[in-house]
Amino acid sequence: MKNSAKRMVSFLFVTSFALGQNSVKTSNLTAGANAISIDTLSLSPSSEMLDEELYWSIVESSIKETKTQEDQEIYLIAKIEKLTPKEMIGFRLRTDQLLFDTYNENLWCAAYIINGGCSDGGFEYFRCWLISRGKEAYYKVKNNPDALMNLVVKGQENYEFEGFWYVAMNAFKNKTNKELFLYIDYDTFVTNDENYPVLDFTWNVDQPKTMEKICPILYKNLWK
Repeated sequence: MKNSAKRMVSFLFVTSFALGQNSVKTSNLTAGANAISIDTLSLSPSSEMLDEELYWSIVESSIKETKTQEDQEIYLIAKIEKLTPKEMIGFRLRTDQLLFDTYNENLWCAAYIINGGCSDGGFEYFRCWLISRGKEAYYKVKNNPDALMNLVVKGQENYEFEGFWYVAMNAFKNKTNKELFLYIDYDTFVTNDENYPVLDFTWNVDQPKTMEKICPILYKNLWK
């Protein structure tokens, strides 16, 4: 929760500015949407994730309807705003679960190779990017990090999507004027960044052959 709150606060101003700059783009997506009165919002902290198929349908539609990461972020926020407040929280929790399930040393190795380096935060945003590529891509790479080669785009140097981390929070804030993380039942929902396992790395960037052993295809094609 502490990490989530810090990320949300540090990103809120930048995102609000960006969304303001893109108000023309979002007008068609948000037209007719009615804000939820904060006086009538009565919501207890939740640990219930959004139905996975509904979650992926929202992500998949954002891929089909947009061409840039910036537009995908705007589209996702607009779509999530159409959910109920509890479902918006559920979208965030489903994201947390998917991030938790891919927090492992093998995928971190793959992220390091494809991005030419990967910090703690970079690994989080790399996995956000992976989720943003859709259900099929997510599960293929989760099961085999070398499957990332199928997602490599010529000329693209960065495979991260920081804004994806915040889409549900921004949608919730826009609709309720409240902070989403205050409505997460952290006592029950524990698959989040506060409870990531301690990783035992078997690869070392100073010993490249250890990385090749984990991701031979990525290493052969991308390691420099």
